[in-house]
Amino acid sequence: MRIVAVADTHLYHRELSIPDGDVFVHAGDLCQGGHIRELAIALDWIAELPHRQKIVVAGNHDWAFARDKPAALRLLGPGVRYLEDEAIEIGGVRFWGSPWQPEFCAWAFNLPRGAALAEKWARMPDDVDVLVTHGPPSGIGDHTTTDRREGCADLLARIEVVGPRLHLFGHIHEDGGAWQVGETCFANVTTWECERAPTVVDFDVATRSVTIVDVPPARR
Repeated sequence: MRIVAVADTHLYHRELSIPDGDVFVHAGDLCQGGHIRELAIALDWIAELPHRQKIVVAGNHDWAFARDKPAALRLLGPGVRYLEDEAIEIGGVRFWGSPWQPEFCAWAFNLPRGAALAEKWARMPDDVDVLVTHGPPSGIGDHTTTDRREGCADLLARIEVVGPRLHLFGHIHEDGGAWQVGETCFANVTTWECERAPTVVDFDVATRSVTIVDVPPARR
């Protein structure tokens, strides 16, 4: 299964060249200000992509999913699935997606660090193969240009229990890349407003192994 993943397109999506694959994943921040009209523009673009299956997780700029979720869901095209603390199985691979992240500039899907976020991550089932979140775990792909680490410690703790083979996320524009930590391959798939190309990985359904096909360099 070839997975093509992006995040943080922020309406600059027409500047991207999207490789072909089996599953397209957008790990959040489709929009800029987050109005429903912006979401419609981004989802129209996703609907045009040739991938048979498409997964979308909201980011902190995607207010439409937080403020009027029914209206936002009506904009999803055929083959597009929005995941908010939900799982979907595609070709024998179990995906689980969630938009939450530690408080960040009072944007959408923010929660205080600690118990509130831990409760969200506790909903992650134990049989996840591919995890999709908007924000990163603590210490992995979360390094900003101000030398801060913005990842979520409670997310990392839950990942260490569940052990997904692949974790796709964005949010932190400056730290795109991929890292193998234990049995999990972590990939910050940010496009940094489409100045960084999509990330491509292959997931072997039989062995549950992950092969990195294309991970563009980080922009700092």
